[in-house]
Amino acid sequence: MVNGRCRMHGGKAKGAQKGNRHAFKHGRYTAEHIAERRHFAELLREMRGFIDEVDGKE
Repeated sequence: MVNGRCRMHGGKAKGAQKGNRHAFKHGRYTAEHIAERRHFAELLREMRGFIDEVDGKE
C-alpha cells in the first residue's frame, strides 16, 4: 500500500525475512536455478540463430 502498511492487517509490510526457509518449496527462484534457465535460454537463442543461418533467412 502507499502508506507502507498491509491493507489486510495494518502492520508494516516488509516481506519475508532473509533466510526464511518456510517460503522455500521448490527451488524455482534459487540462484542456481535462475542461472540454469538463463543458460538454456541462451542455448535456444543460439540454436535458433544457427537454424536461421542454415535456412538462409539472415
